[in-house]
Amino acid sequence: MHRNSKPKSLPSGLDIDLGNRCSQIAYGWAKKTFANRPAGSGNPLPGSDGGFSSVMDFNGVRIGISSDGIGTKIELAERTGIYHTLGFDLVAMVADDLAANGIETVNLSNILDVDHLDAGIVDQLMRGLHDAAQFARITITGGEIAELGGRIGGYGEKMHFNWGATGIGMLEQGRDIVDGRAVQAGDAVLALQSRGFRSNGFSLLRRILQKEFGENWHTESYDATSTWGEILLTPSLIYTPLIADALKAGIELRGIAHITGGGIPDNLSRVLKVNRLGAELNDIFEPLPVMRKVQEMGAVSEEQAYRLWNMGNGMLLIVSAQAADAALAFINKNKNYRARICGSIIEEPLIRLQTRGHRPARLESRY
Repeated sequence: MHRNSKPKSLPSGLDIDLGNRCSQIAYGWAKKTFANRPAGSGNPLPGSDGGFSSVMDFNGVRIGISSDGIGTKIELAERTGIYHTLGFDLVAMVADDLAANGIETVNLSNILDVDHLDAGIVDQLMRGLHDAAQFARITITGGEIAELGGRIGGYGEKMHFNWGATGIGMLEQGRDIVDGRAVQAGDAVLALQSRGFRSNGFSLLRRILQKEFGENWHTESYDATSTWGEILLTPSLIYTPLIADALKAGIELRGIAHITGGGIPDNLSRVLKVNRLGAELNDIFEPLPVMRKVQEMGAVSEEQAYRLWNMGNGMLLIVSAQAADAALAFINKNKNYRARICGSIIEEPLIRLQTRGHRPARLESRY
């Protein structure tokens, strides 16, 4: 738990700022340990509060590190018996946080806590992690499987588990950390389209669907080809290789926001508050149909939906206005990703967001 912790799921009615407050408490204690390492001996670099990952200095070599997990999305795998997609969620949650600071994840170690072992399920999980690592160009350097018995619970009678990981990467010599310090008023904001809920807000999703369909909601048909359990298990799109390739191609990314728990307002403000700037976002991607459907089904307000879920926008990139078209063309030539210019940076420290959910509204978030 540290400053960039995000709540993985928040039930309806819960204070959605509680996760941020708890993270601030945890990070406050963590910062008290920074003096334990003298400069150049692995100490965290100062002045990066609010970043998506931590960066340490090892005699001039800057190493980024990020830890995360996939939360209660695991229950979807337990309900459907589909386990091989979760590796994409785990890699996305860890590696894309590093990518948000301009760091390409090179190694990842994972911890799988289980109540009891099932070799077949472990094989599916690790096959999926292998496939996600192939996509993201990451080496899985090892991990730990711990049998914890009744300390781990879940749905059904098969193996129950929690899954987390830590990723590391090295910032190339001569390249600055992407932390929002280069952002200027007038810069363009690009949205990268998401293909699902990723790994956030699943407690509320389950609560809505259970109220609508009952205990076996995951078996109900979503459309002609998928059940609700299958559609919500859509694996996360990993943005890490795109960000790494864009930087290597010379595209100046001045700020990057990974849209996870806290949605667009919380995550973008972490980038903009460095220079006390804001954003006007009038043309973000529309939510996926499943997002609109569950929002309507649960009577979830636009404000809550855009604080819990990515609502179709997995990352926001900030580039100079002059570089926007070139950046857009570079991204859209890659068949795995879609991007659009969705707004611009303003001088006032607030985010104005035109939502596109079930009841479109104009939200304003000041920080």
